[in-house]
Amino acid sequence: MVDHLDPSLTARLTAVPLFADRTDVTELSGGLTNRNLKVTTPAGVFVARLSSPESALLSIDRVAEQANSVAAAESGAAPEVVAYAPEINLLAVRFVEGRTWTSADVLVPENAARIAAACRQLHAGPRFVNDFNMLTLQPKYLALVQEREFRLPDRYLDFADQAKEISDALSARPVATVPCNNDLLAANFIDNGERLWIIDYEYSGNNDPFFEIGNIWSEASAAPDVLERLVHAYVGYESQSLVARARLWGLMSKYGWMLWASIQDGASSLDFDFWSWGLEKYDRAVDEFDSPEFTRWLSEARAAP
Repeated sequence: MVDHLDPSLTARLTAVPLFADRTDVTELSGGLTNRNLKVTTPAGVFVARLSSPESALLSIDRVAEQANSVAAAESGAAPEVVAYAPEINLLAVRFVEGRTWTSADVLVPENAARIAAACRQLHAGPRFVNDFNMLTLQPKYLALVQEREFRLPDRYLDFADQAKEISDALSARPVATVPCNNDLLAANFIDNGERLWIIDYEYSGNNDPFFEIGNIWSEASAAPDVLERLVHAYVGYESQSLVARARLWGLMSKYGWMLWASIQDGASSLDFDFWSWGLEKYDRAVDEFDSPEFTRWLSEARAAP
């Protein structure tokens, strides 16, 4: 076949024996730190994820990503890993048929139970090889932004004390960590009509499960009632304390991912408006930091579940 790709991508695919006799290659949409290619071969259909060394700035550990992808597949939540070539920054998984979700799918009440079931399946699987904690990643991102003199949005540093209050509130009642995806925007759910698959383990690591739930809610720009529905579906009972915990994690995710956007804005060669992408999240974070309900969320997160 003739690949309609630039020669460097073609060479990387050809270096993987599984793809040497490919019959079709299609580029998939999505992915802000990698290129995703659907590769058809006589042995089956696969997705090759081709990453860039630039992603190391974002604290993405590609070795951990591969190991965690294998563990996630063992849990049944993720597709099988079929190839890994770290020397050319390539990870390949089996292609799963289905529809990629949008944020609108997260808002559908009936989908809360399906999201919760997929997360519980992943969270009950084998431990990942690393940990993830936005409370420690956000300061690391901030130090890099300041060192490289990348842009910061207005008032960003003004919320440092409130971020510390969130850390204290969450630490007051520690929750056992579980294997988490940590980047569950809607597009990382694939719906085959019967079940949800969870894909993309770049930011995976053992984490508080309520970061996972809060981040899903935050990425969908959803209303508070959606978060309540997701938390209750996940734990099986109503708990304002756990809803508040997930809400604070959702706030920290927006606050932290703004810095991710700043780093990408300053360093990435991709043709994408990372700054505006981050500001949309940050503006929502500001509204929550400034909310008169902020102190209530802190108090409720400290309470018994």
